Amino acid sequence: MSERPDVSDPLPDIALETPDGGSVKPADFKGRKLVLFFYPKDDTPGCTTENKDFSALAGEFDKVGAALLGVSKDPPKKHAKFAEKHGLVAPLASDSESGGLSDALGIWTEKSMYGRTYIGMERTTYLVGADGRIARVWRKVKVKGHAAEVLEAAKAL
Repeated sequence: MSERPDVSDPLPDIALETPDGGSVKPADFKGRKLVLFFYPKDDTPGCTTENKDFSALAGEFDKVGAALLGVSKDPPKKHAKFAEKHGLVAPLASDSESGGLSDALGIWTEKSMYGRTYIGMERTTYLVGADGRIARVWRKVKVKGHAAEVLEAAKAL
């Protein structure tokens, strides 16, 4: 896919693996809003903060009818340990398959750090409407204040 799905496009319906060994896909949330936040790696400072921030606001997201789902390439067992270690309540899912959801969205991409180029997850959040269409996209997210900003957008949707 050359074009990255954007606002008003349907979110690709590709299954993700849950820490309990099951699977979840965007269509499972049809009829309610979905906040899908993609982050690079469990247990790194920015990703831990982002997950804690979304978890802290989980009740507020629930009140506005928005489900939360945090996604990275980390394996399900690592997600389970990460959630337990930090008391995370926002559900997590693994997008470890090649050609998975992050590939379809164009956010498993070339990145650069300290002059080194590598393939990694671009920290991106999607707010999906109850109709399964993308309502808002935040690309290359800065963690501080992000969960609260997404909550405001979910309230307005």
